[in-house]
Amino acid sequence: MPHIDPDLLSLMALGEPVASEADNEHLRTCSVCAAEHAALRRAVDAARSQPDPGPLTQPSAGVWTAIHRELALDESLAADPLEQEPLRGSEKRQEPASLADRRSARASRGAGAAPRRNTALWLIAAAAAVVVAAAGISWVVTQQSQTPPLAEARLEPLANFATTGTAEVIERGGERELSIELSDQEGSGYQEVWLIKPDLSGLVSLGVMDTKSATFAIPQGLNLAEYPIVDVSDEPLDGNPAHSGVSIVRGSLS
Repeated sequence: MPHIDPDLLSLMALGEPVASEADNEHLRTCSVCAAEHAALRRAVDAARSQPDPGPLTQPSAGVWTAIHRELALDESLAADPLEQEPLRGSEKRQEPASLADRRSARASRGAGAAPRRNTALWLIAAAAAVVVAAAGISWVVTQQSQTPPLAEARLEPLANFATTGTAEVIERGGERELSIELSDQEGSGYQEVWLIKPDLSGLVSLGVMDTKSATFAIPQGLNLAEYPIVDVSDEPLDGNPAHSGVSIVRGSLS
């Protein structure tokens, strides 16, 4: 079963009513798409969140430095806009009382405006940084989704079962993973995933599959050309680690 298109997944994360019932069902059962959707939703929620209306606490200068660097702003904006340089005593001049009073009144009216303007500038820049981070997450997710699998297999049901499925070998961060999706869960015990040699002379267990969709790490050094068969077995709760001999689905990687 193919994964949801990255563009469609992004629109779903934004809350757009573009998904079909099949897309929503796939999102409920596919751990890969669900994880990507959750990452996009966190970025969207962060970008849409409203600032706390309470008193603002001035962040450290290092926060603005990081934002300035992330957004590649001009050097003229390198100074933290929230920093206010106090007036040095040596620069004060004695003025007539009436003129000094007028200047003091204007300064009082403007004193609140300047911090508000600077605060607004800082918040806009911070929001822009969130958007940049969200775009970066979306790009990473899209790149991962577009990475072609190293191998694929169609899983067909064995005797007394009707479940079908797909298996893909995907490389992430230099490690190989086997991603499996099944149409149903028919096991009477628990499902276990195996890689098996074509002549059934050797097999390697990858782990227990307790959902219809799961991903497993493939041991380093394991030659998939020697173990190309993907098998999902029905295992009884008898404490025996060997294959039960009852397979639900099976297919060969190519």
